[in-house]
Amino acid sequence: MKISDVITEYTPTIGIECHVQLKTRTKLFAGVGNDAREAEPNTLISHICLGMPGALPVLNSEAVHLASRAAFALNTSPQKFSKFDRKHYFYPDLPKGYQISQYDEPIILGGYVEININDRLRKINITRAHLEEDAGKSTHPAGKDYSLVDLNRAGTPLLEIVSEPELHTAQEAKVYSKELYLLMRYADVSDANLYYGNMRFDVNVSVSKSKELGTRTETKNLNSFRSVEKAVDYEIKRQVELLEKGQKILQETRGWDDVKQKTFSQRSKEDAHDYRYFPDPDIPPVVLDDKFIARVKNEMPIMPSNLRKEFLPLNLDKSAIDTLIDSINAAQFLHNVISRTSTENAKRIAVWLAVEVQSIVSTGESTWEKVKLDIDSFIRLSEMVSNNELSSTAAKSIVGELIINGGDPKKIAKDKNLLQLSDASELEEIVNKVIGDNSNAAQDVKSGEMKAVGFLVGQVMKASGGKANPNLAKELIMKQIGIN
Repeated sequence: MKISDVITEYTPTIGIECHVQLKTRTKLFAGVGNDAREAEPNTLISHICLGMPGALPVLNSEAVHLASRAAFALNTSPQKFSKFDRKHYFYPDLPKGYQISQYDEPIILGGYVEININDRLRKINITRAHLEEDAGKSTHPAGKDYSLVDLNRAGTPLLEIVSEPELHTAQEAKVYSKELYLLMRYADVSDANLYYGNMRFDVNVSVSKSKELGTRTETKNLNSFRSVEKAVDYEIKRQVELLEKGQKILQETRGWDDVKQKTFSQRSKEDAHDYRYFPDPDIPPVVLDDKFIARVKNEMPIMPSNLRKEFLPLNLDKSAIDTLIDSINAAQFLHNVISRTSTENAKRIAVWLAVEVQSIVSTGESTWEKVKLDIDSFIRLSEMVSNNELSSTAAKSIVGELIINGGDPKKIAKDKNLLQLSDASELEEIVNKVIGDNSNAAQDVKSGEMKAVGFLVGQVMKASGGKANPNLAKELIMKQIGIN
């Protein structure tokens, strides 16, 4: 029997830990730069990062502020009391011999992330989210008998978000990861750049035939939604295959080989007691008052789930909504448009954003951050279509001009000679000529062959250089032929 046939007998259980790099200017406990993307190795360090004797860490208040924003993004509130602990382990990229983290009293408890799976909404509960510092980075040059350590990331502020083990498929894991990414971007707590490791996912996977959870493995440092999905899928199949052979699953930490599309063993998995947690004596507890919490709540922007509900009356397809939500600028712009104009205009503008503007962004001509999105100009352009001043095709060509150079849509339409002919007297001459040149088609219409009307309208559009109002053209054709 194939594993693919047996796999349905097992229930996979998945939990995800996500490390989010907070977008502070300096590190969590040291006054040195927090942006290590282009920095030379070991240039963003201090005596605190190096764990020098007597070095005293000082908590970055902005990290607390951003973590509090993250709490509201996760549909909860920050804890009024939290504290920092020392988590001991011994790696070359951790000079102190311990990591400053939060153990039993983190800054966030509870909350949830809402995901859409096959048009069904599910709430994935959050166990906790805690502040901690990152470690440095070890590299192992190929063919060499030594390793190199870069401590630029040592002390980088992280928020580790831990989900409940409530995911059960690779697809759910992928969708959850993507939604968490959107929440952190919309809350403006992180740049969330996956390429630079601003968000990293650790997936815990187990399989079982009973209600009792199986032994889990943890695959660490996944930096794309696709790798989350593929790693979970691989682990499910690997674990089922081992169990079917009568072998045991080892509780271990695993890595992901993106080239081979498989996980590999790294080390046995530690439990909490192995880290010998105890409160950090150098950092006082964090105490937040009601005034601070209320201020953070009031500054929160509109979030993806609310925007999706707001976009529902526009009857857009799912791919268009996903495109808009993926860009904060586009989604916020449409949110403002909806409050200023009709549903008809808002839908037309939404489609322009999802298709025409997205196409320009995708080709690299501009970015969502640089395109000129002026509400009044877009609404005027849409109204010109509604008023039959412009064809929908002509309007689409003007969108590109608007977002790159700006300007008045009516003037652009005039300059490009795109305004529709909506004057009946002007169109009558063209219609008369088209009917005269296509007497057979006109006779077909008289005989009830209504498809021929479309042909005649097309000829009018051609004769007018695409500027004729097609509805008016059809009306005049029917009138000339003598059909009401």
